Amino acid sequence: MEEKHRRLVTLRDVAQRAGVSTMTASKVLRGAGSISEKTRQKVRQAADDLGYLPNSLAGSLSSRKSRMVAVIIPSIADVVFSEVLSGVNSVLRPRGFQTFIGESLFDPEIETDLLREMLSLRPAGLLLNGGMVRSPDAEGLLERRNCPAIHLWDSDHAEHDFSAGLSHEEAGRLVAAHFLERNLRRIAYIGAELGRDLCARRRYLALHSALRARAIDLVDVTSESMPRQAETGRVLTEKLMETHPQIEAIHFLNDAMALGGLSHLHEAGIRVPENVSVVGFNGTSLANAVRTRLTTIDMPRTEIGSVAARALLQMLSGELVDRRWQAPLRVVQGNTTPKI
Repeated sequence: MEEKHRRLVTLRDVAQRAGVSTMTASKVLRGAGSISEKTRQKVRQAADDLGYLPNSLAGSLSSRKSRMVAVIIPSIADVVFSEVLSGVNSVLRPRGFQTFIGESLFDPEIETDLLREMLSLRPAGLLLNGGMVRSPDAEGLLERRNCPAIHLWDSDHAEHDFSAGLSHEEAGRLVAAHFLERNLRRIAYIGAELGRDLCARRRYLALHSALRARAIDLVDVTSESMPRQAETGRVLTEKLMETHPQIEAIHFLNDAMALGGLSHLHEAGIRVPENVSVVGFNGTSLANAVRTRLTTIDMPRTEIGSVAARALLQMLSGELVDRRWQAPLRVVQGNTTPKI
């Protein structure tokens, strides 16, 4: 026989248990009104005994002061975005705010649905990834929003109230300079989903432009259907080396794909960096590096989130903030590119 669902405990139940009016119980649980300490203890004890959970959403709607911040990131599984989120939470939670997380998977329609649902809850603020393909419906929702909107991860194009991120164009130029300083000329790029991730596309275009200025043609192997993971890096590297065995250097969309590419190069007997140099992006491999230390572009990922959260709190307090904050970038030299 199926177990029946328990009836939701109401404020009226708490009031009856404590022997007070519903209004008195409400004031106690909201921390309002001049109520004796003895009555407060009776109401709190009754709420604990019954397992009463206040309707935070209803309270925020009635007071127009929500304590919920909506956050939409492309992927919870991606270490980059989970670290940015950690930075957001480290600032907001001590101030009594909770984050409501949505995962767009780089899909404009999913992001639109998430925006519609989250904005209907009237959040205190909205944090979402910049540099992504966005639907007209999503743009309309953002124009009609009733809270501050902050873009994460992208500082090349400041949008809405504040942007906290990095210059992806600078990142592409840094990779080009790193290869050129080592006299590497036969260069390739391996990536995925550039049609949806405009930040990654900007890095690729900046790399392409910097090399073209030196009369170097960039070979690229990309996929719009494969995930941005190690296995994709392995598969696309194998494809690249079959068609362009003369390649001297490869820049990957991220560290995960670079590690997959390195796996294929090692298995194929291609020496790194003697035969092929490899550079990743985002610095997520650095914490787990042992023998293979990937050369990569690193940035303060957690700080991007914390800066964005502090800017939101400033706006909610009525303070003026700058339009953007640009994270510093650095090339971390590993053993996958030669030293000079």
